[in-house]
Amino acid sequence: MPFCRISLQRGQSPEYLKALSDSLHQALVDTFEVPADDRFQAIHQHASDELVFDPHYLGGPRSGNFILIAVTAGRQRSRATKQAFYRRLADLLADAPGIRPQDVMVVINTTEAEDWSFGSGIATMLPTRPERAETGIQAEERTA
Repeated sequence: MPFCRISLQRGQSPEYLKALSDSLHQALVDTFEVPADDRFQAIHQHASDELVFDPHYLGGPRSGNFILIAVTAGRQRSRATKQAFYRRLADLLADAPGIRPQDVMVVINTTEAEDWSFGSGIATMLPTRPERAETGIQAEERTA
């Protein structure tokens, strides 16, 4: 159930954005234990002065085609799973839409099940329970 935010500089074509989205999702399905129908992404395009990055820090040199992918996941993955995901993602993005591996930065954050609501005001990932559980005080008042 990851949610992914993809940040890049403005100006890419709809085809480029689709290929970017598809490659990211395929990497998640292939290596990150994500079902094929679990796809939630937001693509943010920024003006050149709104996406700030160091072109040489750890892993550069980066170009103006730099993308930042923030993955919010519902549970921890193993180190091996994360490393496989990073590699597969870089390979797929190099193929389509043609992003150099040096221009791909990924940050993974994890959350708890209670931190997700997929709609209707329900903590979707928590076990179901009665709508309103009585406390001991409420039970005493009802019987008094």
